Amino acid sequence: MTVKHLRGLLLLPLALLLGGCHLVLLSPSGDVARQQSDVMIITTIIIALIIVPVLIAIGVIAWRYRSSNEKVRHDPEWDHSPQLELVVWAAPVLIIIIVGAISWIGTHQLDPYRSLTRVAPGKPIAADTKPLEVEVVSLRWKWLFFYPQYGIATVNQLAAPVNVPIKFKLTSDTMMDSFFVPALAGQIYTMPGMQTMLHAVINKPGQYKGFSANYSGAGFTDMRFSFDGMNPQDFKDWVAKVRAQGTDLDRSAYDQLRQPDRNAPVHYYAHFESGLYTRILNRCVDPGQVCASQMMSADAKAGHAMQGMPAPADHVDAPSSGNAAAPAQAAKTH
Repeated sequence: MTVKHLRGLLLLPLALLLGGCHLVLLSPSGDVARQQSDVMIITTIIIALIIVPVLIAIGVIAWRYRSSNEKVRHDPEWDHSPQLELVVWAAPVLIIIIVGAISWIGTHQLDPYRSLTRVAPGKPIAADTKPLEVEVVSLRWKWLFFYPQYGIATVNQLAAPVNVPIKFKLTSDTMMDSFFVPALAGQIYTMPGMQTMLHAVINKPGQYKGFSANYSGAGFTDMRFSFDGMNPQDFKDWVAKVRAQGTDLDRSAYDQLRQPDRNAPVHYYAHFESGLYTRILNRCVDPGQVCASQMMSADAKAGHAMQGMPAPADHVDAPSSGNAAAPAQAAKTH
């Protein structure tokens, strides 16, 4: 057996292992993920139009003009070719323009904050269709999902009916995480005191994997959840199951839930305290805390109240020296 054959046999187990992998990014189950996959594939093919010929040309030139090949013509005085320069510069510039246009259009069409206009190719969303609203909170190291339209909440299990637009509102209780269901849509960050949004739709019933795509500490690898795409009747049955088996989620229960926990099991809440998600978002779950929205509102009112008031005595509109103007200039610069 030659060395060449031996190398081939050594690569065979690798090919078998890779054959068992599910390329979810190339076989999405949601319309948004499918459009993102199309952009990725088209961009890769276009870029390959430059990379592949260059790699082939390197091999051909190295072989054809090897030192032992005396049949080819060598011209040591050659230094320029207008035709070659045109190909070398025009092709990459054209590729960059095409890829840039595709990326720009795709980025705006697939803006996660933009409401969906269709659930699938050729299936526009009816004007009276209400999206499923889900409020997402990333904890250490688990996920909490509120369903305000149904008054229920779940931990580490997300469900949605197929072909129904989903409107996610996302925040975090502790640190930055990244909400990612590859089969559904692209990832979106969650941050404490801030809210992000994601619009998506699932088109095929099934159970899909969701996880955090942003490192967030020791339990990061266990920060996973299941996403279940269901037929409408199955989703109604699931909501009824949550209501029948769930407990109550008030601020006291949430205080226990927010404690760091790895491999947290799925848990159902039949009811949750009104406004709990808003309190989490505004960092005022604990008693006595002032909500961030209240502080900003008070600051805004104070700012309006100060308009028209005389300037403080130590305020100078026209500094008497160049040094006195430095802080004002620095403020403008920075």
